[in-house]
Amino acid sequence: MQVELSAGTAEYTDSGGPGPVVVLVHGLLMNGSLWDGPVADLAADHRCVVPTLPLGAHRRPVRADADLSLPGIARLLGEFLARLDLRDVTLVGVDTGGALVQLLMADGVARVSRVVLGSCEAFDNFPPGLTGKTVVTSGKLSPRLFGLFMQQMRLRAVRRLPIAFGRLTKRGDATTAGWVRPILTDAAIRRDAVRMLRAAGADPGFLREPAERLPAFDRPVLVVWASEDRVMPPEHGRRLAALLPKGKLVEVADSYTLLPLDQPAEFARLVREFTTR
Repeated sequence: MQVELSAGTAEYTDSGGPGPVVVLVHGLLMNGSLWDGPVADLAADHRCVVPTLPLGAHRRPVRADADLSLPGIARLLGEFLARLDLRDVTLVGVDTGGALVQLLMADGVARVSRVVLGSCEAFDNFPPGLTGKTVVTSGKLSPRLFGLFMQQMRLRAVRRLPIAFGRLTKRGDATTAGWVRPILTDAAIRRDAVRMLRAAGADPGFLREPAERLPAFDRPVLVVWASEDRVMPPEHGRRLAALLPKGKLVEVADSYTLLPLDQPAEFARLVREFTTR
């Protein structure tokens, strides 16, 4: 499926159905396939809507004048909710998707009734860890050189390095291999990715001020953190849960940052329990 937004055409999947609406948001250099595992479970009794945002693994290039800063992409996510007229939404984000969700929470987005924050950037943790620093620094390259740099990601051994996806997922390599294909095959996507990474690198403190406004978010929030996370500090999960008036923390074992890849069944169980409570 696709929808026209101010930045251009965005692809998304929608499981349909009458159950609670769950919108699931992916991170940097990822796309909606991050959520395939949890959606396969949740779609039995939820309407699961999964947009692919212009974060570097999208297949439809955006307009040349699109705002590809992370706050700009958060606004695009809010526009997506409005264009599809989604209401009473449970908004779920992990990795940079969780950062985008925090930006919407700070603005008090009305269409959202619950939030799930998986292991994600928070406070001053951007770019996060060796992985984030490497990716954001690579955005300083020209689109052509960035494409050459990303060619290394064709190799599983490179994808498993700490500078790539090695500290983000224990067992999701088949999915991460698909995320690099748009950059490798489409010059327009490479240009989008470089613009997005440069904008992110120019504003590393974009979450600090919104964090001060999170205590005003008075709706239920489930914070789900990987206890073994080496990119997003588990202490940040505890801080977020304590900061939010209706926050609750659950830590998940045997997973790195990308809980939907490493623990899809457990993540789906936690979301279902939260939405049907």
